[in-house]
Amino acid sequence: MAFLRSVTTTAKTAIAASALPAAFAFSSLSPSSPNPKPPNLLFLSPSSSPLTSARFGLVKNLTQPPSSLSMDTPTSSQKPISQDNGALPEPELLTEFMVDMKCEGCVNSVRNKLQTVNGVKNVEVDLANQVVRILGSSPVKTMTEALEQTGRNARLIGQGIPEDFLVSAAVAEFKGPDIFGVVRFAQVNMELARIEASFSGVSPGKHGWSINEFGDLTKGAASTGKLFNPSNQGTEQEPLGDLGTLDVDEKGDAFFSGAKHKLRVADLIGRSVVLFGTEDKSDKGLAAAVIARSAGVGENYKKICTCDGTTIWESSNSDFVASKV
Repeated sequence: MAFLRSVTTTAKTAIAASALPAAFAFSSLSPSSPNPKPPNLLFLSPSSSPLTSARFGLVKNLTQPPSSLSMDTPTSSQKPISQDNGALPEPELLTEFMVDMKCEGCVNSVRNKLQTVNGVKNVEVDLANQVVRILGSSPVKTMTEALEQTGRNARLIGQGIPEDFLVSAAVAEFKGPDIFGVVRFAQVNMELARIEASFSGVSPGKHGWSINEFGDLTKGAASTGKLFNPSNQGTEQEPLGDLGTLDVDEKGDAFFSGAKHKLRVADLIGRSVVLFGTEDKSDKGLAAAVIARSAGVGENYKKICTCDGTTIWESSNSDFVASKV
């Protein structure tokens, strides 16, 4: 099991999503094929089981998806972003954190804090497993900061909609040396995916970003192919993989939270996210990261890394580059 990196500048709280081994994301690469295609994954909707239904009692009755892309901050742009002269609402997801809790006082502190966060609809705390499940539309970054303010260690361990999808979540991690970032994808329903991204170390100004065809990083972003654009979903003028423009602030940081219609997470595994030097997505790109599957809801309750015996809290303090994302 691998822990992905996402640490804010002032954060004492580290968050990560569990991803499949890197071999899965690179399983389509071969020396003879510089631009390999990602694996052909089936997108299924398995039937619910009594066990999973009982475990995730607070999910269901989620809102219907909007018909276009939406976002909750002005730090990124994409068309269309509004409907009826107002911003579209963020889709609701179930997000799971493992939180270092010892007693009912810890439980009450965590629940009370999260219930003050805008966009949080319901909070379920499992003290025995040290798991907090949050239903709502609030970004991961906002919920993480709220948990940090309670003075407790926390790790993001899953996000999505339980029972509905074979592949419900994915992540792409930019590991430097100059640009650091994490991009998360979560399936809301068969026709809508939520995207959240944080970047640091980027030059201030506007930067295009996209999902590209291949996960081949042998030549960096230059070997990732064209923008991802399935023939039956995007158009030549507006490819499905076009994520619009990021507005990077004077500190070199950018944050995005929104939703994209017709995007299926299962189709993204093994492809890449590319960040460009300008708004022009025809150049070779500044940096790229491979999209790998990450843990969905209820898939990652381990407290110890089986590879070296490290506990989840020890990992929180030691295996992340501080002050990067």
